Amino acid sequence: MSSRMQQGQPLFILAEGSQRTRGQSAQDSNIRAGRAVASAVRTTLGPRGMDKMLVSDSGEVVITNDGATILDEMDIEHPAAQMIVEVAETQEDEVGDGTTTAAVLTGELLAKAENLLDDDIHPTVIVEGYTEAARLAQEAIDAQVLDVDLDDDLLVKVAETSMTGKGTGDVTADVLAEHVVRAVRMVHDGDRFDRDDITVHTRTGASSSATELVEGVIIDKEPVNDEMPRSVEDATVAVADVKLDVRKAEADTEYNISSVEQLTAALDAEESELRSYATSLKEAGVDVVFCTKSISDRVASYLAKEGILAFKSVKKSDARRIAHATGAKRLGSLTDIDSDDFGHAESVSIEKYGEDELAFVEGGAASQSVTLLLRGGTEHVVDELERAINDAIDVTVAAIDKGGVVPGAGCTEVAIADHLRAEAAGIEGRKQLAVEAFADAVEALPRTLAENVGMDPIDALVELRSMYENEGRAGVIATGRFGEIGDPVDHGVIDPAAVKREAVESATEAATMILRIDDVIAAE
Repeated sequence: MSSRMQQGQPLFILAEGSQRTRGQSAQDSNIRAGRAVASAVRTTLGPRGMDKMLVSDSGEVVITNDGATILDEMDIEHPAAQMIVEVAETQEDEVGDGTTTAAVLTGELLAKAENLLDDDIHPTVIVEGYTEAARLAQEAIDAQVLDVDLDDDLLVKVAETSMTGKGTGDVTADVLAEHVVRAVRMVHDGDRFDRDDITVHTRTGASSSATELVEGVIIDKEPVNDEMPRSVEDATVAVADVKLDVRKAEADTEYNISSVEQLTAALDAEESELRSYATSLKEAGVDVVFCTKSISDRVASYLAKEGILAFKSVKKSDARRIAHATGAKRLGSLTDIDSDDFGHAESVSIEKYGEDELAFVEGGAASQSVTLLLRGGTEHVVDELERAINDAIDVTVAAIDKGGVVPGAGCTEVAIADHLRAEAAGIEGRKQLAVEAFADAVEALPRTLAENVGMDPIDALVELRSMYENEGRAGVIATGRFGEIGDPVDHGVIDPAAVKREAVESATEAATMILRIDDVIAAE
């Protein structure tokens, strides 16, 4: 110990202004923050979930009941609360749905852990119990996987379940689900699935019932010249990452022109260069050009005279999709091009939607690409519809590729809780209490579903347990003004098993990580 310490002078190891919260105070703060975030999305769960209106500092409004979107738009500062947001992001990235389930489950696990901490159960014991419970929960999920063929009818139910309760405008979820399944089936060949092969494109100006599935790629572009053809059949397609304009010298150069002849020669050379873009493409057999950079008006005029349809300033993401669909290479130069550099499409056409025009690239030779063209009366409608459709696409693919389907409507959660309580009796020590607490936390999901459809949550939970014990399946079914307890499979309420697995795993990881924290040091 230094003489200074012997004299009782403090030793500062943290920067001035730093704030430190330790022990139970740190745990209480983190748990409260996590529970607060989970409670913010709880009422959005299920087919009768409510929407949230989120208003940014700039006045931008988002209306949604998508858990991932709500948490992403919220201005969350507490570090423990941000971990709940990360849970939703992980769930969205991995399986595309179940974000609200994961967030609510994380909050419930923290709430049950708080009770255990009050009973002097050490955080490490709770973490070990939760980890064991998560493993048992995965066993229960595996046991609930339905032994059925994943035909189109079943996949429609999966997609419809994910969209039920979300804003779909004036079109029912079952109609949209059929579009989604058709789209997935078109691009999923059994061995590979490229999510980029399915694109969602939104357009306001019509009701949601005008939504359609297009076998091809759609881009929000119009021809660079009005004289260009509006439609090209059996099109040879070039995708160019080069500016179609007069080339500029790399260094500052000064030209001294002393006569009219020299000026005329310079202008002729410039014109020849511009004309060469069109003649090169025409001689190579190109019918349509998608250019990610600018096309000058004079080049556009020459392209139009050659009968070539051209688009400028195409987004790189759109260029990538067109190249992928047609088999075209991305060209950095128009010199030394040949037929191997180009792609092919059955047709490229321009269609007018209100005041805007869209380009349709259909029948690409290299891969089967499809676009869901979503319509809606307002931006808010099409934005929420887009979120719902993207979730439906992801869960449909998850059902096919990631382990089948399980009963929805809270049925799988009831099965998990039942399995955990049955196995808890064989677990020694205080970990048993954590496993039982995990079961209670999982049952909060069907309890919330029941509450959101207008049922008494306690009565519903008792009836769920009874029906599950007697018949092996029980869920909260939204019917009419309220809800009832029934067999979710009979009512077509089906979820991908991967959504349940990921929700349990990510929620457990987040909750246990928060519980391990007993010291928070925050710099100012």
